[in-house]
Amino acid sequence: MEVITAIRGRRAINYFDPQRPVPEELLRNLLELAALAPSSFNLQPWRVIVVDDPEKKALLRECAMGQPKVEEAPVVLILVADPGVVEEYGEEVLRDRLAKGYLKDESQIEGVKAVFYQLYGDRESLRRKLFAVKNTALFAMNLMLAARGLGLETHPMDGFEEPCVKRVFGIPEDKLVPMLVAVGYPRPGVKLLERPARRPPEVFTSRNTWSTS
Repeated sequence: MEVITAIRGRRAINYFDPQRPVPEELLRNLLELAALAPSSFNLQPWRVIVVDDPEKKALLRECAMGQPKVEEAPVVLILVADPGVVEEYGEEVLRDRLAKGYLKDESQIEGVKAVFYQLYGDRESLRRKLFAVKNTALFAMNLMLAARGLGLETHPMDGFEEPCVKRVFGIPEDKLVPMLVAVGYPRPGVKLLERPARRPPEVFTSRNTWSTS
């Protein structure tokens, strides 16, 4: 499927076919494609919890305001933004960059690590949290378009209680949960309503400076 077709065809699906599972190989392919999303310094500050166990989905539904699609979709992905990736993965990222010629020699590694803290702030800072969430959002959009290309449908979900999700799934307190993404196949016989209106570029765009007119 061409990317423009995927963008134009992607919809947030509310009604999934609970009898049609997502094959494991297809799910892995989806996650591999999603992980090709850009991320600052290639730090990839995302983690994914795949929820496909019926009991776990029932618990997740309780955290997600009782939304039926949490249980109906064969898979729900909990996207976790990890502010600690700088400390936990930064060295590995830089050594990969060194091996592939992005860095000239090992002496540059410590210098670039210092840049990380200038860019992203301390581990508990708002700047660091925003870095993690922004990059995880790029992963999420890539995932939804890749799903469309693989013949799957998705629904990104913001309607959930983060403390509940963290408690039920053992997510550390310093992590963030920007969204859930339901993944699967549409329920047979369900016709989507016309896409809700989108604001045209003339309304949300200004040139060279801020403007609301």
